[in-house]
Amino acid sequence: MTLLDLWLSRSIPMCLLLQSLVLMALCFPSASMCPKGCICQRDSHLHGFNVTCSQSRLKEIPPTLPADTVLLRLDHNQIGSVPDLAFHGLRFLRELNLSYNAVETLGEGAFTGIEATLQVLDLSHNRITSVHKDAFARLKARIIVNDNPWHCDCALQQAIGGMAHNHEAAARVLCRSSELHDQEGQPFLAVDIDLCNLAKRTTDYAMLVTMFGWFAMVISYVVYYVRQNQEDARRHLEYLKSLPSKPKKADETDDISTVV
Repeated sequence: MTLLDLWLSRSIPMCLLLQSLVLMALCFPSASMCPKGCICQRDSHLHGFNVTCSQSRLKEIPPTLPADTVLLRLDHNQIGSVPDLAFHGLRFLRELNLSYNAVETLGEGAFTGIEATLQVLDLSHNRITSVHKDAFARLKARIIVNDNPWHCDCALQQAIGGMAHNHEAAARVLCRSSELHDQEGQPFLAVDIDLCNLAKRTTDYAMLVTMFGWFAMVISYVVYYVRQNQEDARRHLEYLKSLPSKPKKADETDDISTVV
């Protein structure tokens, strides 16, 4: 066997090994990309990764996720918030499941970066009471928001107004509490009052009541001050009247007698 044959016999297995490593790199994400406690599998049909982190006792959204994640399951965890830009790098994300967590509120930028591709967003069975008025404004996805303790106010009315294409989601919003007490426990779509104008009217009314209170207090003080001065003046006059008359001098009496 020549040196060339020996070199070729060793090079061919090495090439096969390199090809296998390349294929593994293409088919499976690196350990650093897949969050701890999650399972990352490539979806050949969607040309991206299905990342499953269900029931992983997560308290926050994993900071590192495969950039070509297409399906992300974060359900049945203890996630308490969705920070702004939390999914900003996931440009291919189609489905996001955040159900059965402890999310209480959503900011304006919670879903920034995934508006164009997201098709399904599941936020059901959380603790969401309020959202920023533009939280869903640019989303075209089907949004699932039932079973949350919603507080029906101006911001929620504006947020739902931006979901006109998603009537099913809006219909599932029930008011756990409301600016209008008679709407508590009712579907939010049954609220036919502009809560934003109601809040403005309430604020104006509160300001008017406050101004009237200050005005009444000033008037009361002026009346009290005038009456108090009148009382002091009356007492001073009575005191002067009570003083004995000044007796005439003896020389003044003699002068009068002489003239007479």
